Parts: sequence; structure tokens; C-alpha cells
Amino acid sequence: MSKTVIKTDVALVGAGIMSATLGALLRQLQPDWSISLFERLDAAAAESSDPWNNAGTGHSALCELNYTPKTADGDVDITKALNINEQFQVSRQFWAHAVDQGILGDPSEFINPIPHVAFTHGDAGVKYLRKRYDNLAGQTLFEGMEFIDDPAEFTKRLPLMSAGRDFSDPVALNWFDQGTDVDFGALTQQLLNYVAQGADIYFGHSVTNLSKQSDGSWIVKVRNGRTGDVLKVHAKFVFVGAGGGALHLLQKSGIKEAKGFGGFPVSGEFFRCTNPDLIGEHQAKVYGQAAVGAPPMSVPHLDTRVINHKPGLLFGPYAGWSPKFLKSGKITDLPASIKPGNLLPMVSIAPQEFGLLKYLISELAANKADRVNTLSEFVPRALGADWELITAGQRVQVIRKTGVGGKLEFGTAVVTSEDGTMSGLLGASPGASTAVPAMLSVLEKCFPAEYAGWSPKLTEIIPSFGQKLNGNRDLYRQVWDWTNKSLRLTGRDASTVESGALAPATAG
Repeated sequence: MSKTVIKTDVALVGAGIMSATLGALLRQLQPDWSISLFERLDAAAAESSDPWNNAGTGHSALCELNYTPKTADGDVDITKALNINEQFQVSRQFWAHAVDQGILGDPSEFINPIPHVAFTHGDAGVKYLRKRYDNLAGQTLFEGMEFIDDPAEFTKRLPLMSAGRDFSDPVALNWFDQGTDVDFGALTQQLLNYVAQGADIYFGHSVTNLSKQSDGSWIVKVRNGRTGDVLKVHAKFVFVGAGGGALHLLQKSGIKEAKGFGGFPVSGEFFRCTNPDLIGEHQAKVYGQAAVGAPPMSVPHLDTRVINHKPGLLFGPYAGWSPKFLKSGKITDLPASIKPGNLLPMVSIAPQEFGLLKYLISELAANKADRVNTLSEFVPRALGADWELITAGQRVQVIRKTGVGGKLEFGTAVVTSEDGTMSGLLGASPGASTAVPAMLSVLEKCFPAEYAGWSPKLTEIIPSFGQKLNGNRDLYRQVWDWTNKSLRLTGRDASTVESGALAPATAG
């Protein structure tokens, strides 16, 4: 077994959307820095960023009801929805700039227009959705949202969901026509093609250890999965963007900021439609309400996907459970993550999350007929023969230490060492959709001396940099029109499906 020593300014762990985004930003901001990226699998975006491992919604809180919870007094809290939409607008701007500069190629390879729709039924559901609309429609970021409770209009817009539906049970929609479907796998691959022009990328290489040096730099031990050879990487800065594998690596690093964090793995499955006629009847991403006790990431949705220019249709997710932290991980992942510092937080979760545990048990006991029954809430005439079950990506929810116990969090958490020489990302949704603001946060925390000098370039890349778009209609309209044009979303009609592909973009 031979050992090779390499030196690099920046070591990126994982070839998913987070590392790709950070690498692309650094190439723009600091092109003289050396970058090395290490991925344990043989391809980019093969875990959570793979298009069939996520719903590709481009989470912007337009339709996801878990971002607009009902309050105790019957109101609807839109705080999180506004925050997530602001973040997604930052991502859109970075992607549009990247297309303008030739960093990214044809945007239809990774982003396509599709309506985002929130759906409820029953008197209470309709009342909630009306209140949600009332609170959101006047916000700058949600201008253009529609409230629909007329069965005829429902049928016109969502024929697949209408067929066989008993409208004596009232229905309602919050409809936003200018949502998007994002193939984060294709986006990641394009970004990494750009990063690779000025970086060294190692596929089939697993990071096995990280050790801090007295000067603040890191020695990263990397094993070649094919030959067994070991690389000794001397890096000034390390970013751990390894999805579910990030927790183990942060623990190995020994940084105090990672102590107390635990992870609760949740797997998922989707129904993928195999009937082209049904796929052609539905062009929207429709999100409903989560079952009682279900985690927010399990909000049911009937999603149009566009992958390799072909439309598809997903329904799910159906929750599952595995002790693995990655889809390609090991059954020892969960027990190996339990340390003295996070034992109490992890143990304390069980009584707090009894509803979640009950939900997971019921989901694990479900058969295909049960799953089709769940699907029938969205597609009343659903037949099992038209749908195949596929396994989605593995997600690891964050358990954060609070006092002597812990709290299960549904979202993403950036963990950064005090001296800024290491950072990593834990958690799940909205994840990929907010990759750009997440990585800007990493840059700000880890490179404070350089960050101020990067400000002019960041403002060039992201015109709204340092500003809020909500409430600033002129700036929002400028940004929205520019990103629509650069990403070629204007002139592409998501309702037009021809020969198994969306209609081609027109100039505009």
C-alpha cells in the first residue's frame, strides 16, 4: 500500500450539490486557490443529489405546507416560507449568472418550468389554505399566487386528480404558475465540470480520517477504493459535504462544534408512474398535508419531474427506516455514530417523538395496496399496475443537543469550527434548493478576512447580495425577469408535452 502526499488550499469531501456549489463559488472568487475534491463513489451526484433520489421541487415554499404551519390561534405562520423563498432566489441568481458566463450549459438540462401547487381537502383544509393564501399573496415573493376552490377549475387544471373525485368533500389549491423542477444531479455534474477545470477531482476515494495540525491546517487521509493506496492530503481548509456521511467525518475531526450532534436516519420510497398517458395528464408539483406524526420531509406530493428532457411522475414519499446514513452506506452507520457526547440527546428523542416512531412503524407495515390507497387521495382512480416502487435517497435528520437532552430538527445545519478551518453540512430538506446561500454562509464564517473583499464579485454574481427581495418590488422584478430569461424559463410552457419531452425553449 503506497502513500502519496498532496497539498491543497481547499479539500472538498463529497461530489454532491453542496461541494459543487462551494467549489464553483471559490473558483469565481479566488481562482488562484488550489482545490481537491474526494468522492467515495464512482460518479458525481450519486446519492442525495441524484434526480430519482429527491423530488426536485426547487424548494421555494410555494407549495410545501410544512413551511407554513398553522398557529395555535388558527392563523398561518409564513416566516419560514419567506426565508426559504429568499434563499431560493439567491440560488436562482447564481445559476442564471453561471449560464450567462458559460459556467453552466443549456439550462433545460437542469431546470424546467412547472406550477407549484398546495392541495387540501375537507372544510378545515380549505379554511387553512384560504388563510395561507391571504397571508402569502400580498408578499412580494409570492405575487401571482392563486386560490382555487371551484371544482370545475380544479378539474381543468388537474385532470388526473379530478377523475373519480367526490367533490362533496371540498377541495382547495394555492396555485403558483411559475414554479420550477430542478434536476440537481445534472446541475451538480455541470458545476463540477467547471470546478474540474481548475481542481483535482478524485472519484472512488473515501476519506477515512481528518486530523488537525498545530498550524490550523488539516491532514486528510484518503483511501483509493480500487487500489487500496492511501493519499495524505495537507489542506488549509476542509468542507465536509458528504450528505449522510458528514456526521461521521465531523465526529472524526474532533472539532468541539460537532460534539453533541446526532443523526436519525429516515429512508423513503416513491411510486414512479409507468403509464405515459397518466404522465401526460398531470403537469404540476402538488403538495398535500403530512399525516399526523409524520416528519415534514414526508409531506405527500404528486410531482412532475423532467429528467433528460423527459417528463416523469412521482408520488410519495413513503417513509421507511434503515440504520444506514447513506443509500450506499452500512448497517453499522447509526450505532457507530453514537458517542458519549450525543448519547443523552439521542436517547431523549424517543419519548419526544413517539408520534414519529408510531408513524414509521405503520409505514413499514404497509403493503403495496396500502400505498395505492394513500395515492388515491391524490389520484382517486389509481391502479397499482401503473406505478412502480423505487427507493429514494437516505436522509439523516439532525439531533441537536439542548441542555441535557436533544431535539430532532428537520432542516439543514452548518457546523463550522471556531477557527473556520473546517465546515460541514448536516440534515436534509430544503438542502439542495438553498445550496448557494448555505455555501455563502460557509464562506462568511470561514473566510471573514477575504469575505469583505469578495463583496463586489458576489454582488456581480448575485445582484440582491446583502439585500432582501421581499418588500423590494423593483429589485425583485429586475432579478426575476433576468433569471427567467437567463434560465430560459420564459417562453417554455410546462403544460405542453410533446413526444415525451417538454416543448423546446424559445428565445426571450
